[in-house]
Amino acid sequence: MKAKRIFYLLLFIACNAFAQQGTKVAGKTKNVIVISLDGYRWKELFQGADSALLFNKKYTGDSAWTVKKYWASTPTERREKLMPFTWSFISRKGQIYGNRSLGNNVDLKNTYWFSYPGRSETWTGYFDKAINSNNKIDNPNENVMEFINRQKGFEGKVAAFASWDVVAWILNRNRNGMFVNIWSEDVKGANLTKMQKEANAFQHMMPDTWGEGERLDVSTYAMSKAYLMAQHPRLFYMDFGDLDCYAHEGDYDQYLDAAHKTDRMFKDLWESLQNDPFYKDQTTLFVCTDHGRGYGSKWTDHGSSAPHSNETYLMVIGPDSKPLGEVKTTGQIYQNQFAQTIANLLGFHFTANHPVGESIKTVIGK
Repeated sequence: MKAKRIFYLLLFIACNAFAQQGTKVAGKTKNVIVISLDGYRWKELFQGADSALLFNKKYTGDSAWTVKKYWASTPTERREKLMPFTWSFISRKGQIYGNRSLGNNVDLKNTYWFSYPGRSETWTGYFDKAINSNNKIDNPNENVMEFINRQKGFEGKVAAFASWDVVAWILNRNRNGMFVNIWSEDVKGANLTKMQKEANAFQHMMPDTWGEGERLDVSTYAMSKAYLMAQHPRLFYMDFGDLDCYAHEGDYDQYLDAAHKTDRMFKDLWESLQNDPFYKDQTTLFVCTDHGRGYGSKWTDHGSSAPHSNETYLMVIGPDSKPLGEVKTTGQIYQNQFAQTIANLLGFHFTANHPVGESIKTVIGK
């Protein structure tokens, strides 16, 4: 009897240890690519150009040209003009959550509603009240990227490229040693491809539109794509910042253009993935934001002083996510569920030095 109790105890310990490392569940998703759109509102995603801003000379300088490009009589037409790939392809083949007009809500758990706390919540699956600034302070909370980087078959196959340099501290590369490329940094190595060398040089030829600490998204995308095609990471993060920067400047026509060009990047990326045997039919694309923005005159701002800045969204397309399209049922998702969902897509259960939100079952095919 004593021997049997010892056997079951050892079995329990072994199973628990295995679960801590992550049980690989059979699924078609072998790779996940996450894109964050800093401060892009759900209103433009689901409704297209906002008439209150588009026809306001304070925010839209060249209104005639911008109206021609992005205005239409219905929200459906407007959003299709603004983000055609999203609404002609992702909406048919993937899942889009967060149309609050239909009662389908995605919200932040954190109460600060700005950049560092939002990104931290996304990647750690946790709202830490102590994370309350955008200062370059190493995040003490473990994130799902470093968790995946420790799993067998994923070592060195996790990487991030960010337009905003603070992302290096949010992901705490000083602790985990992950590859995180930020503003002004080149990708280094003896065997860089021609595409990688050109992308390195390209970023230094771009105008310093946002000043120190933030590069243009087109440069981040070029470097990201070159790295993806050369290194084939299995969990990859692209962090874009143009949308938030244009919004802070109150430049609505450029904000809309940035959204339109980001949609073109989605299309280019997805087509590139489907033309690469490593990624084709076994990669999930996961698109989110770090926070929302205010309405009306508050649209330039976010944070707790700008109501509605907690309102976000989620777009997913991949082999394990059923093609639900625009989710029109009443429901509630929180940003702290993203980290576990990413881990589950790759077949693991994310554990950390803090609590982690539960996964979104419909995304992982449950």
